[in-house]
Amino acid sequence: MPVYRYKCSDCGYEFSQYQGFDDKPIEVCPKCGGKVHKVYTPASIQFKGSGFYRTDSSSKKTSKKGD
Repeated sequence: MPVYRYKCSDCGYEFSQYQGFDDKPIEVCPKCGGKVHKVYTPASIQFKGSGFYRTDSSSKKTSKKGD
């Protein structure tokens, strides 16, 4: 289940909520009753292993045996 972040437009209260993909978004602030909106943040990714950097790949050309 994903976690969604919300922020109230009236009081500035921020909170997170576990919600399913089919659940309706929260529209009312639990603190003051004002209107809330989703806060979108970039997803974090990590590149692990070889092949992600320019120095990981070989620039040498290999020749086939028998040439």
